[in-house]
Amino acid sequence: MGEKKGIIIAGAIIGILSVALVKLGNPVNMGFCIACFIRDIAGAVGLHRAAVVQYIRPEVIGLVIGAFGMAMFSKEFNSKGGSSPITRFFLGMVVMIGALVFLGCPMRMVLRLAGGDLNAIFGIGGFAAGILLGIAFLNKGFSLKRSYKLSSMEGFMFPAMAAAVFVLLVAAPAFIFFSENGPGAMHAPIFISLAVGLLVGALSQKTRLCMVGGIRDIVMFKDSYLLSGFLSILVFATIGNVALGYFNVGFEGQPVAHSDALWNFMGMLLAGWGSVLLGGCPLRQLILAGEGNTDSAVAVMGMLVGAAFAHNFGLASSPKGPTPNGKIAVIMLLVTVLVIAFGNIQRTSVSKSKGDVKVG
Repeated sequence: MGEKKGIIIAGAIIGILSVALVKLGNPVNMGFCIACFIRDIAGAVGLHRAAVVQYIRPEVIGLVIGAFGMAMFSKEFNSKGGSSPITRFFLGMVVMIGALVFLGCPMRMVLRLAGGDLNAIFGIGGFAAGILLGIAFLNKGFSLKRSYKLSSMEGFMFPAMAAAVFVLLVAAPAFIFFSENGPGAMHAPIFISLAVGLLVGALSQKTRLCMVGGIRDIVMFKDSYLLSGFLSILVFATIGNVALGYFNVGFEGQPVAHSDALWNFMGMLLAGWGSVLLGGCPLRQLILAGEGNTDSAVAVMGMLVGAAFAHNFGLASSPKGPTPNGKIAVIMLLVTVLVIAFGNIQRTSVSKSKGDVKVG
């Protein structure tokens, strides 16, 4: 009970801080969005040229370094990797593309609902369906095989890269792109965003917060610990939105969202299924990367490239709705994930441990 109380408190803090970031300049219902923020970073470093979504988001950097700091403090830093890196990179791309068809990661899905955006309900339905598909393959023995102990230097690399990207944000050299309008131009002050990211990263590392894990654990173990954290985020972000006048119930005219129910569902179906096979949602992958898990770092790099693909090839949705290319991509990627899921069923069943899906 004490552990559950801790994750509920952490969720409350994260929910309130998410609304505070909106008040300080972030787009509405986007206090935190791992998919959107990684997409913005991809644009800032020139991997795509969608001018309205280019900005190095300090929140993402804070999440990684905050998780790193907490892991070091609690002696949980563990440098490991080598588990099916190409597959993990590809699944990272898949999760990102699915999220950008929906226009948000699992965290933003909750924050959109907390702001009154009822389109998020279809996203949640698709996300849950994708997790159920993933669980079916976990029960059949899906595994990306074991990871291996690596040198500490290997685990330090991703947090160091995050710190280097923050230097680029502050220095703002000419080769870094910054949106002059659109969502990319809307952001809270740099050091406040970084501080919030550090705190949320530390809290997420300590509590193992993960939307995928929450739904998975309810189904597989009847354990509500992880899900209670996201329910707390929903409740307290809703309270914050109501208090600040951001709460707007409906389907139409929601900020950075579209109202195509089918493709909201399908985009998050793809994201949910890919996340289960990776062993965690985009937020959890960032936190694990901060802890020294290079498998998760590879998945995050896949998300970065997936964001570039989504905008360079017209796969990402806009407030006008999903694109034809995006719809085709979702269908093709669902088939591909099915092949990956079948192709990685092992003869020995995977351990059904709570927390992150164990590989090997």
